[in-house]
Amino acid sequence: MKVAIIGSGYVGLVAAACFAELGNDVICVDNDAAKLAALQAGCTPIHEQYLPELLARHRGTRLAFSASVTDAVRASAVVFIAVGTPPAESGEADLSYVEAVAHDIAQGLNGYKVIIEKSTVPVYTCEWIRRVITMNTPQAFDVVSNPEFLREGTAVRDFFYPDRIVVGADSPRAAEVLRRLYAPLTSGAYYQAAMVARPEGARVPPPLVVTDSNSAELIKHASNAFLAMKISFINAVANLCDAVGADVQQVREGIGLDLRIGRSFFNPGLGYGGSCFPKDLLAFRAVARESGYDFGLLTEVIKINQEQRRLFIKKIRSALWTLRGKRLGVLGLAFKGGTDDIRESPAMEIVKALVGESCDVCVYDPAATANARACLGDSVRYANTPYEAATGAHALLILTDWDEFSGLDFAQLAAVMKHRLIIDGRNLYDPSTVAASGFMYYSIGRPVAQPEPRLSTVPAARPSTPQGAEHTAQARPEEVSAPQG
Repeated sequence: MKVAIIGSGYVGLVAAACFAELGNDVICVDNDAAKLAALQAGCTPIHEQYLPELLARHRGTRLAFSASVTDAVRASAVVFIAVGTPPAESGEADLSYVEAVAHDIAQGLNGYKVIIEKSTVPVYTCEWIRRVITMNTPQAFDVVSNPEFLREGTAVRDFFYPDRIVVGADSPRAAEVLRRLYAPLTSGAYYQAAMVARPEGARVPPPLVVTDSNSAELIKHASNAFLAMKISFINAVANLCDAVGADVQQVREGIGLDLRIGRSFFNPGLGYGGSCFPKDLLAFRAVARESGYDFGLLTEVIKINQEQRRLFIKKIRSALWTLRGKRLGVLGLAFKGGTDDIRESPAMEIVKALVGESCDVCVYDPAATANARACLGDSVRYANTPYEAATGAHALLILTDWDEFSGLDFAQLAAVMKHRLIIDGRNLYDPSTVAASGFMYYSIGRPVAQPEPRLSTVPAARPSTPQGAEHTAQARPEEVSAPQG
C-alpha cells in the first residue's frame, strides 16, 4: 500500500520505518529542512532500539523523505497525521499543527483517501479534521482515528507486538482499508520472519478493535490516564511505607499478584514524565471539564506525581543534612531508560533543583547528554562513565532506570567516592546487597540500608600488670589493632 506519514517525530518516524518493514511504500514528510537532510543522509535523530537498522534497510527503496505534503498525499492511498499536539497554558491540546496539516492534505487530494489521525488528540478531533478538509476540497475521503500505544525506548517492538490495534472508523470502507494495512500483523504473516524478537507475554497475532472515531480517541487518553494513575498510586503507597517503616517492594509484590491489578506500571520511583503522560492527562482533564464533568481523580494523579520530585529532594537533604556545596554524582537524565528524551523528565527537574541549591553536580546518561546539555548548559559537569560522575561525590543519585546502572561495581564506586552513599530514585538494587558492599543506601518506600559497623581500632583495656613486671609484659593477640574493614 502507498502510505504518507506527516511528521517525523517519535511516532511518525517509527511508524514510517515499521510500515515499510511490513511491505508498504512510505513517504515521510517533515517541514524541518535540517531534520530531512539528516534523515536522507542516513542519520537517526532519536535514540530508539531497532530504528537505525530499519531506516538503513528501507531508506531509498520502500522509505522516502519529503518536504511536500501535497506530493506525498497525491502519491498515497492512506495519509497519517503524526504531528505534535503540545499542551496550551489551559492544559488543552494545541491542535494548530493538526489543523494546518488538514489544510495541506485538502490541497493534495486527487481521489478517495483515508486520512488517519495518529497523533494523540482529544475526542472530536476526527470530526474537526473532517470539517476542515470538507471546506477545502470536493474530493471524497474518510477520517479514521488510529491511536498509537508506543513506549519510548521500546517503540519498534511495541509497533510489531501491540496489545491491540484500535481503529476508530465511521465508515465500513475506511475500516476495510485499515484492516488491509494491518493484515501482516493481525493475520500473523509478518511474524514468520520478524526481525524483532517476540517479547515475553506478547499476544500474537494482536486483536484489531474497530470502534467509532470518538471512542477510539477516548481509548487513547483513558489508557494513558489509567497507567499514570497506577504509577501515582504506587508512589503514594511508597510514601506511606516511608512513614511507617514498611517495604514498598514487598507491598507491591503482594498487590501485584492479584491478576485484577497486575505488576506492570506499578514500580515506585520519581513519577512519570516524557512527552505523553503529562500532557495527555492535562488534555483529558480539559476535555472532561469542557463536557461538564469534573474528573477530580486526574487532578490527584497529577498532584501526587509533582509531589514525588519534592519528596525526593527532601530525601537527599535528609541524607546529607545540608545541600550547599555538596558534590553530587547523578546517573540518568532521560525521563526513562532506553531513550534520549528529556521532556518532562523527573531527573532534569531534580538536577535543576540541586543546582539551585548550590550543589556541584556531575551528570552521566548513556544517550540523553546532548539533549540535556542544550538545557543545562554549563550549570553542571558532564561525565563519560558512571564512575567519572561519582568521583569525589558526597553521594551518588540514580535518577533514570537504565539497565547499565543496575550492574555497577560497588568496589570501584567506593574507590572514587568521597562518601559511600547512594540515593536511588528507581529502586534498582536490593538494599542488603548495597549495604553489604559498605554503602548507606536510600531508596523509595524502603527503610534506609546501612552497612555493618567496622571493627574498632582502639586496643582493648589491659588487665593490671603486677608492679615491676611491666618490662616483661608481651602484647596479647586481642590487643593488636583490628584490620580496617
